[in-house]
Amino acid sequence: MLLKCVAIDDEPLALELIKEYISRLPELDLIQVFDDAIQGQEFLKENEIDLLFVDINMPDITGLELVKSLKIRPMIIFTTAHRKFAVEGFDLEAIDYLLKPVDFERFGKAVKKAIEYNNFKNNLIIETPEYVFVRAEYRIIKIELNAIEYIEGLEDYIKIHITGLPHPILTLMSLKGILEQLPAHQFSRIHRSYIVANAKVKSVLKKNVLLTSGIELPVSNTYQHFIKDWQKK
Repeated sequence: MLLKCVAIDDEPLALELIKEYISRLPELDLIQVFDDAIQGQEFLKENEIDLLFVDINMPDITGLELVKSLKIRPMIIFTTAHRKFAVEGFDLEAIDYLLKPVDFERFGKAVKKAIEYNNFKNNLIIETPEYVFVRAEYRIIKIELNAIEYIEGLEDYIKIHITGLPHPILTLMSLKGILEQLPAHQFSRIHRSYIVANAKVKSVLKKNVLLTSGIELPVSNTYQHFIKDWQKK
């Protein structure tokens, strides 16, 4: 499936580089390019695309303002010469942020993420998924399912604890919301505040589970069936 894309940048050299990179990727179909942000904005209001490459710091209207003005937003990959601007785009759920000058390898990684997210969003993955996408760290992050140890709920946020990472990934989401995206045979809810990866459970006690990392988590009365099911294995 080709992704229809548009590139907007007021810098001619930067725009030419993006055009060249897109031409080297058969998964992308470049519909139009604009060196004028206002013209690009008008085009996007009338035409639906899949992926937008847009510079953040432009005259007349910034890339952030342009994206905010769109009622139907495509996947967004921002380009910018200033790292600080990436923080401002957090609420716009960008696929990625590319810091200029952009090399082809880094560009390709961003596009791969967009393709995978598009497949995930449109349920094009028929087999059991191997990853999940969450919004964190000012972008959409792909997390390998087999790397997840457990997930902790904190009111409106969740912490996704990853094997080998010193700090969990924090994202604005509910436990119920993330559980709906996870394969039921790989993950189980054991408490109103915890989801565990079944493969990471080393042993079970009366009201606790011990993970392979040594972490011990409580199992509430509501989810005692998890312990019974685990003991039957």
